[in-house]
Amino acid sequence: MKAVFLDRGSFPSHIDIRMPEGIELINYHNTSEADVAERIVDADIVLTNKVPLKKEAIERATKLKLVQVMATGTNNVDSEFCQQANIAVQNVEGYSTVSVPEHTFSLMLALRRNLFQYIDDVKKGKWGRSEFFCFMDYPIKDLAGSRIAIYGSGALGTQVSVIAKAFGMEPCFVERKNAPHVRDGYIAFEEAITTADIHTFHCPLTPENKNTISDSEFDAMKPSALLINTGRGGLIDEEALIRALEKNKIAGAAFDVATIEPMPKTHPLNTLQDFPNFLLTPHIAWASDGAMQKLVSIAVSRISNFIETSQ
Repeated sequence: MKAVFLDRGSFPSHIDIRMPEGIELINYHNTSEADVAERIVDADIVLTNKVPLKKEAIERATKLKLVQVMATGTNNVDSEFCQQANIAVQNVEGYSTVSVPEHTFSLMLALRRNLFQYIDDVKKGKWGRSEFFCFMDYPIKDLAGSRIAIYGSGALGTQVSVIAKAFGMEPCFVERKNAPHVRDGYIAFEEAITTADIHTFHCPLTPENKNTISDSEFDAMKPSALLINTGRGGLIDEEALIRALEKNKIAGAAFDVATIEPMPKTHPLNTLQDFPNFLLTPHIAWASDGAMQKLVSIAVSRISNFIETSQ
């Protein structure tokens, strides 16, 4: 059997990918949309992280039996056509339950303790010129005692809750916006917006939750609140975020995602790059070595199971 990995370069070379015996794996560093059809035309299995697989390319791949998405989201695959053509589509879940929560708290701590501002000032020699043994030009706040509103109660949100408790925080799972009733174990969306010290997002993007946080929510938040988004671009209204930070409606925000990725220079979030209370990382919350190797192991195992059950 022949397997084709369309964007092997989206994983570092030291992440080991070993296919089951009997499968020849052809790796491409990356693949443009124009080259997809040619590269998968005689493949039995296609692996893709973010390269789109559209009907026009899939229907030419007459041997194709399985699309293995090397990520959780499958929105880059025409799953409806695959179903019609009897082509299986598999994703990978549960691989980043350590990496994403740890990254979330890294961002949280950096904002709460103004780490980057202090580090930058030390590099500029300010500590050496200080009158006292230290300088405290920026506020330093603890996580302990804070109420953290968690949007998304899956594996990632649950692990964030576990870590939050270890920090001495009060974690609260937030009911969906405009929900007719509040489920047991959740707090109402409106209560979360007005009472939480930290808001953190760990849910997929859907048409229903797009721009969950916009101008009215920022208006209702505590001025001392922090907003963390390691979920998906689009969960937060980016233009509203800019207005909120410009008008000091919240204390800070940290994102690992954007509505367009990779993020172009013209993207709205670039207007915040000089704000010391805004942090942006390039969609790497999921990408610890451990998480990536676990993702690959799960994917290979799923491919093996597919082959065994298909014979």
